[in-house]
Amino acid sequence: MTTKSAAAAARATVYGYPRQGRNRELKKAVEGYWKGRVTAEALRATAAELRRTNWLQLADAGINEVPTGDFSYYDHVLDTTVMVGAIPERHRAAVAGDALDGYFAMARGTQEVAPLEMTKWFDTNYHYLVPELGPDSAFTADSAKQVGELKEALALGLTARPVLVGPVTYLLLAKPAPGMPADFEPLTLLDRLLPVYAEVLADLRAAGAEWVQLDEPALVQDRTPAELNAAERAYRDLGGLADRPKLLVASYFDRLGEALPMLAKAPVDGLAMDFTGAAAANLDALASAGGLPGKRLVAGVVNGRNVWVNDLAASLSTLGTLLGLADRVDVSASCSLLHVPLDTAAERDIEPQVLRWLAFARQKSAEVVTLARGLARGTDAIAADLAANRADLASRADSPVTHDPAVRARASAVAETDGRRSPSYAERAAAQRAHLGLPLLPTTTIGSFPQTGQLRAARADLRAGRIDTAGYEERIRAEIQEIISFQEKTGIDVLVHGEPERNDMVQYFAERLTGYLATQHGWVQSYGTRYVRPPILAGDISRPEPMTVRWTSYAQSLTEKPVKGMLTGPVTMLAWSFVRDDQPLADTAHQVALALRDEVHDLEAAGTSVIQVDEPALRETLPLRSADRAGYLDWATEAFRLTTSGVRPDTQIHTHMCYVEFGDIVQAIDDLDADVISLEAARSRMQVAHELAAHGYPREAGPGVWDIHSPRVPSTDEAAELLRTGLKAIPAERLWVNPDCGLKTRAWPETRASLEHLVTAARTIRDELSRS
Repeated sequence: MTTKSAAAAARATVYGYPRQGRNRELKKAVEGYWKGRVTAEALRATAAELRRTNWLQLADAGINEVPTGDFSYYDHVLDTTVMVGAIPERHRAAVAGDALDGYFAMARGTQEVAPLEMTKWFDTNYHYLVPELGPDSAFTADSAKQVGELKEALALGLTARPVLVGPVTYLLLAKPAPGMPADFEPLTLLDRLLPVYAEVLADLRAAGAEWVQLDEPALVQDRTPAELNAAERAYRDLGGLADRPKLLVASYFDRLGEALPMLAKAPVDGLAMDFTGAAAANLDALASAGGLPGKRLVAGVVNGRNVWVNDLAASLSTLGTLLGLADRVDVSASCSLLHVPLDTAAERDIEPQVLRWLAFARQKSAEVVTLARGLARGTDAIAADLAANRADLASRADSPVTHDPAVRARASAVAETDGRRSPSYAERAAAQRAHLGLPLLPTTTIGSFPQTGQLRAARADLRAGRIDTAGYEERIRAEIQEIISFQEKTGIDVLVHGEPERNDMVQYFAERLTGYLATQHGWVQSYGTRYVRPPILAGDISRPEPMTVRWTSYAQSLTEKPVKGMLTGPVTMLAWSFVRDDQPLADTAHQVALALRDEVHDLEAAGTSVIQVDEPALRETLPLRSADRAGYLDWATEAFRLTTSGVRPDTQIHTHMCYVEFGDIVQAIDDLDADVISLEAARSRMQVAHELAAHGYPREAGPGVWDIHSPRVPSTDEAAELLRTGLKAIPAERLWVNPDCGLKTRAWPETRASLEHLVTAARTIRDELSRS
């Protein structure tokens, strides 16, 4: 039973909520605005209605305190850049001319001006726009968005808590602006930034905010004493403000470690902490730190990043332990629910009993409310919920969906030699050059070509029965013919079939492997208006039949040039899925690797000489704490090698990574033992090429020369200049020429022009090299 103080204190809240709407209304409105079909007023009205709907859904579910400020047209870190006035010099005129258009110019760029760099938000698949700062950066407060959204929620009669990216995390996420010294540390700007946060906090208090949440997830990473001292100073100064709301400092994704004692002593009014997964260690650490006497604790006991139902009894036990460690304990998800789909009720194709194993944002909100009620009123008040939850957990544990003895036996029989290629790379490279006959600086693309409206319509027509399978496949054949023809005319050296038959680089394979569940409406924001439907990895994995051989072979039949086979690697298949939580990730990765290994061998047997196994998530999934990284990288690189080993020496294995910081995984990239790696590099001006060179990376690499996440078309001169920069780090005989990433999200006109410029740039540099 709980005490009266617990009953008074226990409230339900969340840190954030999916932005897109039930039918991705935000995506449609924003893209309509970009195309001139939706006015700015209509876009703002759509956004306001989505916010209103979200808040009322949360309140109706029993959430006592709703978040505001977490909504974004594109990215919440970009919103913070606007809030503190850190607009890059090259975008200031656009922002001054029209704030909304300038905002999107920072996100997407224009033909004349490059966008902000984009990378992953900690170890998630969400992309944020990286702030650009320098020694002369000045900050000015613009709290209009945060104040306006707070007032909207208060006008509905709701208790609302604005959520802001904290000042320390904002600076730690930033990079030196172009032209600034590479060793410039944005955190040195903290004393300049804090008065701006003080002004925003004062504005929010004046608008009616009782509490404001400052998110500091960067503090769950390894931090130097200087960085921790800066965080201590930040919250000493902000906590000491006379005119401020109550401050709730939030962390998530991992354990706070050495930052916890500092935050516990800081003059703030509460902490929000993650108690799931690796962050479960926060419980013992909080007790060791003496708890939070006189402060509020928001306990994240419902996993906000995965889709499995909560173990209510276990979470209630954790909450009961926490009661003695803070003045008041409230209940929340572990992080923003931005990272999960909206509602399981929309799913019609998942078997009802299996659907009961799943919890999306609305279900997680209900779990938070149930736990808050149980904490406040005792287990008798939620006895029926606990009984139903126990039954759901038992159903999953005992289901044949989750266990396949044949798969487990095969994984157990894997030997260490199964994950090693022979002969050495040098011998393989010679065999591949002789076999493929490629020119210096070979050109290629990453895999996908534009997914046109006609392609999406054809898939919709097939699902609706308006066309039959034969009609759909004829459309795919025609698309592949066009893609191959275009690449040949353009002069690309290693072709791709363009993946017109694929809905998503993970979902496509998940739908063809046992053990996965696919959703129809499980959309999650990846970046901007790019939404994905991560499949759900529910059971043991196997491959019933070949998945890609047919269309790859068809494409190869249309050309004498090599056509790459395209697969998604085992780590990315896990990272971009909602992975099972009932066995170690390493075990699941090996099952996926064995299924993909079968596909690699079938592609080779069908005559495919170049096979790309994409692993863009290798860095993304890297644990946030360095102490946890070696074990992860061991099994992650082993899974890749298990996928790709066993092929002939003259079969060239490629891999691809994008939109992450590569410097701290260069050794792991080396350990993959791929023959060629292509990497995002355009926005960072070839930074990764220099990181590879500093490591002594011995294989071939293609640092990208076209930023495909922007609609702008790079000129031939721009691409050529990037190649010259790349050649300062990578010798010409090992340098490839390619875009940053796949072209699925681009339109055909910009794709044609950009690839023509890319090929012309490669020829220009070949000519320069031949004359030197």
